Amino acid sequence: MKRYRNRHARIIATLGPASSDQATIRALFDAGADVFRLNMSHGDHADHRARHAAIRAVEAEVGRPIGILADLQGPKLRIGRFAQGSVEVRPGHRIRLDMDETPGDESRICLPHPEIFAAMEPGTELLLDDGRVKLVIDETDGAVAVARVIEGRRLSDRKGVNVPNAILPLAAMTPKDLRDLEFALEIGVDWIALSFVQRPEDVTELKGIVRGRAGVLAKIEKPSAVERIDGILAAADAIMVARGDLGVELPLETVPGIQKRLTTKARAAGKPVVVATQMLESMVSAPVPTRAEVSDVATAVYDGADAVMLSAESAAGGFPLEAVATMARIAMQAEHDIVYDALIHARDEAAGETIADAISAAARHVAETVRASCIASFTASGATALRIARERPDTDILVLTPNLDTARRLTLAWGLNCVVTPDVANFAEMVQSAGANAIEHEFARPGDRIVITAGVPFGTSGATNILRVAIAPEPGQRTV
Repeated sequence: MKRYRNRHARIIATLGPASSDQATIRALFDAGADVFRLNMSHGDHADHRARHAAIRAVEAEVGRPIGILADLQGPKLRIGRFAQGSVEVRPGHRIRLDMDETPGDESRICLPHPEIFAAMEPGTELLLDDGRVKLVIDETDGAVAVARVIEGRRLSDRKGVNVPNAILPLAAMTPKDLRDLEFALEIGVDWIALSFVQRPEDVTELKGIVRGRAGVLAKIEKPSAVERIDGILAAADAIMVARGDLGVELPLETVPGIQKRLTTKARAAGKPVVVATQMLESMVSAPVPTRAEVSDVATAVYDGADAVMLSAESAAGGFPLEAVATMARIAMQAEHDIVYDALIHARDEAAGETIADAISAAARHVAETVRASCIASFTASGATALRIARERPDTDILVLTPNLDTARRLTLAWGLNCVVTPDVANFAEMVQSAGANAIEHEFARPGDRIVITAGVPFGTSGATNILRVAIAPEPGQRTV
């Protein structure tokens, strides 16, 4: 059996109370998890430090790089409290909104967020309790508003607020996020996920703080982010289709189309794209998923998403191992389906105009033409490997890098199997290293063809300009 995965789509598993000890993390990895998510909305720094150490211990055990993603909480907009703990909000009624923190009642709700009042105007929609209560603003003076109830139900203390059709004058990172970010960078995570992205500048701000110490993943969960996706994609290193919040702030029926558009755009840009939220939600409390959930995961794989993510299923559910194993089986079955190749290449984009783009595109076609066992890509920064992944080749991709940080970061990307190996100094070392690693890690057998990409001068980041076909050596022979 290969030491590496027999599938291209990657799995992100969130850690939590159900999955924090080293033995469980190892079992999750063996079941198919490639990247582990630390959700900064839950747990304290001591909890996350212990989980990080456990992941790194598992990494040392298995001898393969494992990615770690720290997910920042972002601003949390919530209503205040009610005198009786909850009220009945009835459709057709008018209700007052203000910032007075006195407990509210049936005629008044405390909304302690001046940023929301600053963005309000007649016609602005407010969604409370994940969209279960819908209000439309009729009047506002910037400090007090009168709203009409469109959809109502019983509403309890501190429920969340969404403002779907407005850009709020609110930074994507709170003081808590900045503390969490400093901690995450200090322990050495590989990816930072940014919540509450409204504009490209939110991503640029975070990248200025991170300064290349981790990849920056923008969570697309607001309509304004969907509208500005091209700029956000240009600024970010990866994106996540956060369908939970998208489904609150946008009509539910629009979310599948948005998911497909964002996946297509990210693939065209050569940036990893993660599909997340409620993928196997029923497995929080059941050992098997619904048929609809199986189809949902498979659809993301057919669309060519780089990764699919488990949240509560692996963090707090009763069946975390089963959830990861089920997701892995669904992805493998989809990738072996007779229609997979046609679907995965249905929206292929033309390669970019750089030499590295041309080499990466050619590597796929040459590998398929000569029936190579693998494409071996030498990379320092990971940029060339991502270009090859963008092509979605049928051939396995073996990434050879001298940088452990690069190898860990690339665990998020489609089909990249990373090995940390010393850099090469000349053509002979390049070919020998590619052949030896391909055989050692079971991507080729002696006599198989291997397609190699690298750059001259050797050891120079971003200089990919070589494509070579070599033959994997017999024992005691050199690669040719």
